Amino acid sequence: MDKIEQQILDSVSMDEPWALVESFATFKREHPTDVNRGMDEVASRLRKHGVDVTMHEPDLYLSLPGAARVEADGKTFRAKPPAYSADASQGLSGKLVYIPSGRDMAEEDAFESQLDASPELTAKVTGKIVLTEGFASPSIISLMEASGAIGVIAINPGVDIHWGICTTVWGTPGTDDLPKVPRIAAVAVNFEDGQALAAIAKAGGEVTIYTQMERGWYRSKLPEVFIRGTEEPDKYILLHGHLDSWDVGVGDNATGDAALLELARVLWAHKDKLKRSVRICWWPGHSTGRYAGSTWFADRFALDLDENCVAQVNCDSPGCRWATEFLNVSVMSEAHGFLADVIRDVAGKELHSERPHRAGDYSFNGIGISSYLMLSSAMSDAHRESLGYYQVGGCGMNIAWHTENDTLEIADKDILLRDIKVYLLAVLRNANAALLPFDWSATVREFQATIDAYQAQAGSAFDLSPSRKAADALLADVEAFQTAARAGKIAPAKANAVIQELARILVPLNFNRGPRFRHDPALTIPPLPALEQASRIAGYDADHQGFARTQLMRGQNQVIAGMRAAQKLITRLTA
Repeated sequence: MDKIEQQILDSVSMDEPWALVESFATFKREHPTDVNRGMDEVASRLRKHGVDVTMHEPDLYLSLPGAARVEADGKTFRAKPPAYSADASQGLSGKLVYIPSGRDMAEEDAFESQLDASPELTAKVTGKIVLTEGFASPSIISLMEASGAIGVIAINPGVDIHWGICTTVWGTPGTDDLPKVPRIAAVAVNFEDGQALAAIAKAGGEVTIYTQMERGWYRSKLPEVFIRGTEEPDKYILLHGHLDSWDVGVGDNATGDAALLELARVLWAHKDKLKRSVRICWWPGHSTGRYAGSTWFADRFALDLDENCVAQVNCDSPGCRWATEFLNVSVMSEAHGFLADVIRDVAGKELHSERPHRAGDYSFNGIGISSYLMLSSAMSDAHRESLGYYQVGGCGMNIAWHTENDTLEIADKDILLRDIKVYLLAVLRNANAALLPFDWSATVREFQATIDAYQAQAGSAFDLSPSRKAADALLADVEAFQTAARAGKIAPAKANAVIQELARILVPLNFNRGPRFRHDPALTIPPLPALEQASRIAGYDADHQGFARTQLMRGQNQVIAGMRAAQKLITRLTA
């Protein structure tokens, strides 16, 4: 860490961020009125320190859950509806059918459906209310609706019930998305009540679901701070996190809001030491609009982001109790080495990363922006298991996540200080690097590994060797380019143009099914999704293999063309 970096990190204070955490611990930030109150407080605290704030006010389409319950066998069961459940305030009755999920509820797959669409599933659930394990997630709700169910009850893993959102539509729906908005009622119950309901289902019983839901357009405040760099002011790092939360949401995401507040204050005070700019935003509509705030921003400023954004950095659930490690940290392959160095220099910890999920406010994959961080620190697996906790999606793995228990005790001032410094050094180094700190050879090696894995699964059913050869050729060109750039044989401006533009090609190739500037559904996106059928083709019958080969031929063309475009880019911009 150099002298300027140390000086800037030493200027971090916990006065403002901790005051914001304590304030946010006193009021809910679910309804837009309360979210806007929180946005105003952030802006007020920033302006007190002389920071310029632009307050956008987009109209967002949101779903606001109210009360819910389940009635069966003369009993009333406590429940919570996910955002975007259909309204069933008058009651939805039907036969209850239990469909075991086949998932390990202690681990991360509680968010995903382990079931596949099939005639057998359709025959079991059509016209019925389905009971199954997991969170009331988009994958479960969309599968059951498509299979003919009229309602879903999701059994959460523990004593608490977690709020969530069940639509697959990313952000405010466009007209093409409207058919995908959920039309069935869904609720979540806790584990004990889920077992009681399973017994009722096995006895052939019926249930009634009640959900109170409100949907509509809401004027939503969205603060932005733009801190201009001194050498390349048009180029910027986008740093962001969500302000709306379930209940008071201290660990998710008052701590993140506080971190962004202090990062904005410190970077503004040291803007004369920034080469590139930093753009900081607080999002509304994360919890009740499936990332509606960040999606609006991605849409509204898409062309500017395409032209000028060199990286996006998400800040969600830092500074939580017992979060001593950096496990399962979201980072794209090209940014792994850079982020690992930052975490080691600030925290003395090793980075254990994973491919970014189709989650968080990663609303910028379709534009093609290199990305790192979503959740940051977490408790160790050993500590989590010793507490009997299952995996959740934030709060440093505290199971208070998305419950009314996510209160002030979930935050840890010392860990928050450390995490703020991790974010600060990452953004600072990204802004000041002579060469943008992204290693595209790591990404192409990921492509090679993905292609090899798909080929092993496909066997003789499909030949992916053309994709492998294209990846090999791209890797050679990328390595030659990076070696020359690091040796100073390519002007930094030219090299950085290549590094940024490679993201515009390779990130969508690896993270998007649809075209650029569109938002894929909130469902798992496999690596190189155009080749995904290779992982399944060997299990299909002869007729279906023919369809899969057609799909793969088109997908392979797309992947090879993308990699060739990356090669041509390197040649054109370094000539």
